[in-house]
Amino acid sequence: MAAVSADQVAKLGTTLTPLGGEKAGNADGTIPAWDGGLKPGAAPVTPNGFLGNPYASEKPLFTITAQNLDQYKSKLSEGQLAMFKRYPETYVMPVYTTHRSASVPENINQAAKISAQKTTLMEGGNGLKDFTDSRYYAFPVPQNGLEVVWNHITRYRGGNLRRTIVQATPQTNGAYTLVNFEDEVSFPTGMSGLAPEKAANALLFFKQRVTAPARLAGNVLLVHDSLDQVAEPRMAWIYNAGQRRVRRAPQVSYDGPGTASDGLRTSDNFDMYNGAPDRYDWKLIGKKEMYIPYNNFQMGLPTVKYSDILKAGHTNQQLARYELHRVWEVEATLKSGERNIYAKRRFFVDEDSWQIAVSEHYDGRGQLWRIGQAMLAQHYEAQAPSYAFEALYDIISGRYLAIGMNNEEKHAFEFGIKTSAADYTPSALRSAGVR
Repeated sequence: MAAVSADQVAKLGTTLTPLGGEKAGNADGTIPAWDGGLKPGAAPVTPNGFLGNPYASEKPLFTITAQNLDQYKSKLSEGQLAMFKRYPETYVMPVYTTHRSASVPENINQAAKISAQKTTLMEGGNGLKDFTDSRYYAFPVPQNGLEVVWNHITRYRGGNLRRTIVQATPQTNGAYTLVNFEDEVSFPTGMSGLAPEKAANALLFFKQRVTAPARLAGNVLLVHDSLDQVAEPRMAWIYNAGQRRVRRAPQVSYDGPGTASDGLRTSDNFDMYNGAPDRYDWKLIGKKEMYIPYNNFQMGLPTVKYSDILKAGHTNQQLARYELHRVWEVEATLKSGERNIYAKRRFFVDEDSWQIAVSEHYDGRGQLWRIGQAMLAQHYEAQAPSYAFEALYDIISGRYLAIGMNNEEKHAFEFGIKTSAADYTPSALRSAGVR
């Protein structure tokens, strides 16, 4: 449970990147050394904030298919292999030159160093101690699997953020209905009017408003997450536009159903994984080289329509980009006596950004059930690791959920928004729903 030694902290920014990845490339040069990542201005940005593709001129080095899979399976996960087996005719992985594009502002690098010196896990591992001086990247030099997962949970997202996103749950024939959300996330260091006693144990505040279709429009979700999630569990409320009532929502945690997800994701599937980790035993398998979705700027272009992305069985892999990167592999096993529809889970976490790139979820029979992938794409203007969207594939039913798409909307993400504690109270939900 202790913070790491001074010698390990000194590696940050020398042999390790400021966030804890290995600075050097691999032996054969297929993974380059980290050179600082993408900077603002890496490619043209539209007036309403949509990023250009800094690697638009590149072509795939090769494409992995069901026919040549044996050549590459040593660098693929069990879930990725299962996707080729489930969709042998259409599922492909175009592999490009690796670019270690992840970067964050210098003050966030310094925050990570403070975390390495001070932050420890609370007894049982389900909360963070001495994290209030930094607030980002709790364990840049992780010692176990739970610390790796906490890095994903506490990673930098560009500060207070507002985004308009779209979710779809295609049927097996590819038919879908779009659900539009307006999301906001705010952090204690970026909020005004937050009482000190509340800020001391606050991790983040999240608000999500449904704007379409009409039958769901006006429903609002509010979440307060804490640093010590056992002593002060997640608090959530829902405003139901039809009833015009605000209610507590204890189901918005763990394996409670995701908003408008047609039963295809749980609450803790959002953002690949979120919430309290106390129902699982976490094991660090190690670090490996793996083909993961990376630099998926093509997927986020406003010229790419939702109909271009959403296909039967899985999203359009011809638009996807995969690269070889080093990832941390973490396995979560449900504790005896605890309940979750996922008995076992695996997460593959990018060493440079601490984002979960690929996830695997197993049912109570030990059968692989759902495979998640985040189409990682660095938001270079905000110097914030991000993604074009995330998808969760149910290989048993043949359906999937895609969430986070922003292509056909009026504006891209808004970073650095000003918020106050009053914006994230239950009493504010009614006005949020009717605006």
